[in-house]
Amino acid sequence: MKKSLIAALVMSSASFSYAADTVTLDSKEQRLGYSIGTMFGSRMSQDFSELDMETFMAGFKDAFAGEEGQMTMDEVQQTIQAYQQEQAQKAQLEQEKQAAEAKSASEAWLKEKEAEEGVMKTESGLLYKVITEGTGEKPAATDTVEVDYEGSLIDGTVFDSSYERGESITFPLNGVIPGWTEGLQLMPVGSKYELYIPTDLAYGLHGTGTNSTIRCT
Repeated sequence: MKKSLIAALVMSSASFSYAADTVTLDSKEQRLGYSIGTMFGSRMSQDFSELDMETFMAGFKDAFAGEEGQMTMDEVQQTIQAYQQEQAQKAQLEQEKQAAEAKSASEAWLKEKEAEEGVMKTESGLLYKVITEGTGEKPAATDTVEVDYEGSLIDGTVFDSSYERGESITFPLNGVIPGWTEGLQLMPVGSKYELYIPTDLAYGLHGTGTNSTIRCT
């Protein structure tokens, strides 16, 4: 639908006299016009937030009437493409900024966790704390395990919990995030651990969250 909208703009040229704030909607033609305008406006507000309404209306009116526009079709296409590229660059910079902030926050969170009493660290960077040590065998990476768990973000927000669902989950240990695959192999059957999982062993900076805490039994 967005491509269709952009194509419509390209075909329209760019120049129009701005409509009055208040219009009458007595005839079916008036209601149709307002309806189409509403749909276009809703879609365009998402893709072209900096649009100048006066010149947009002028261009639309010229193209609709079949009049020669104030810009060539090449100029219209180049203008829209340049705007889209500019917006894409802004979005990329914002993503990079957010990723840097998330990385900084996650590193600080891990540092605090690592300093807590009882927290251990593996070579990969996974942090864990033994709540209860079981007496059974430890699973291998190729085993299928059954666990109860609760996963939360660094701000404490719970994003998944088998406890809330009232049922455990069974899965192959080599089919989950690396932090689980490694952490559960540390746990003898019957154990309860807290795993503090860095982003590279969890969902990444653009996944469920940054670092996460997973409590497993």
